[in-house]
Amino acid sequence: MRRIMLPGEEGPRIPCRGSEPSSEPVRILIVRLSHLGDVVCSVGMFHALHSAFPDAEIAWVVQGEYAGLLEGLDGLSRVFRFDRGGGLAGLVRLWRELRSFAPEISVDAQGNLKSALVTLLGGAPRRVGYARADWQEKLGALSANERAEPSSQAHLVGRVRDLARHIAPTGEFRTSIGLAPGEIRVGRTRLAELLPGTSAPILLHLSSPEDTRGWPLDHWEELTRELLLGGERVLLLSGPGEEAAGRELRARLGEEIPGLTHWIGQKGLRELAAVFAAAGELGGTLIACDSGPMHLAWSSGLRVLVLEGPQTAGRTGPWPPKDGPHRELRAFDSPPCAPCIARRCSHARGPVCMNDLRPSQVLETIRALP
Repeated sequence: MRRIMLPGEEGPRIPCRGSEPSSEPVRILIVRLSHLGDVVCSVGMFHALHSAFPDAEIAWVVQGEYAGLLEGLDGLSRVFRFDRGGGLAGLVRLWRELRSFAPEISVDAQGNLKSALVTLLGGAPRRVGYARADWQEKLGALSANERAEPSSQAHLVGRVRDLARHIAPTGEFRTSIGLAPGEIRVGRTRLAELLPGTSAPILLHLSSPEDTRGWPLDHWEELTRELLLGGERVLLLSGPGEEAAGRELRARLGEEIPGLTHWIGQKGLRELAAVFAAAGELGGTLIACDSGPMHLAWSSGLRVLVLEGPQTAGRTGPWPPKDGPHRELRAFDSPPCAPCIARRCSHARGPVCMNDLRPSQVLETIRALP
C-alpha cells in the first residue's frame, strides 16, 4: 500500500538507530513549548546538541512566557515564541519564522499534538522524536520520521536524556540553565537585599489554591511562624499565579517581622534562578510543591524539599530523584489513591494527600537535614 505523506514530510523514514547524517547539521530546532518545569527539565537537550555540534545554529520554540529563561542560554541562536492563543494568524507567523530559519533537524522534546504541529511547520527534513510509546498523544508521533528507542526512564529529565543520546551520543547532557557570572552576582546582591544575613536561608514558594498539587495557605502560615520561632531566615515567594496568596499571607503575618521577607508577584525567571543559585551557595533550602519554580531551583543548585501528594518525585520531582541532596515528603497517612498523577482530585474529601501533610512533619524534616 502506498504510504500517504504528511504535510512538510520529505523522503523516506530514517531508521531508529545507526543512522548518522553525512555531515554535521548547520541548523537545529528544539520544540518544547511548555510548561515551565518541563522546559527546565528539557534544557539538557540544548546542552547536548550544542556540545556535540558546536558550529550549528540551535533555535528553540517555546511559549512566550518562558522565552526569557531560554534567551540567556549561551550558544542558543534564536528563541521562537509560540502564541498558544494566537489562532491561525499566530501559526502563520510562526511558520514564516521557522521556514526562514530553515532547520535541517528538528527535535520534538515534548511529544504531543501541539508540538507535532509546530515540528511540521518547521519543515525540517529530519524530524526526531520520542518512541511512540513515550508520546503523551500517540497520534503526534506520526510527525517524526525518526524516533528514539523507548525510554526506561520515568522522570522527564531521564527521557529527554535518552532522546539526546539518540541524536547526539557524544554530547554533554547538563541540567543547568547556564547562569552567566554577571547574573550570579546580581542574584547574590538581590538575595542580600531581600534577606540580609549570611546564614542558610529557607525559601518558601507558595502554591495556588486552585492547584490540586498545592498546600493549604493555613499550613504555609503555620510553617512560617514555626521557622521564625526557630531563628530561621525565611523568604516567602509568590509568582503572578500565587500573588493573591502572597498578599493574604502578608496580611496575616505582617511585614515588619525580623527574619521574614515577602517577595510577592515575582517576575523574571532568570532573576529568580539567580536568587536560587545565591541561596544555594549559602546552603539554603527551597520548600515547595510540584511546580515550575521548584524545578528552576534544583537546576540552579538550590536544595529542594518538595511536598508531594498526587505527584511522585520519581516522575516529576527534583533531579536526580535518588542519591541527591533533595528530599520529598508526603503525609504519614497518605490515602491509598496517592500518588494518582492526576490534575483533578476525585477524592470525596478533596486533596487530602496534601491537606493531611502537616506543617509539623515538614518542620521536623527540615531540622533533620544536614
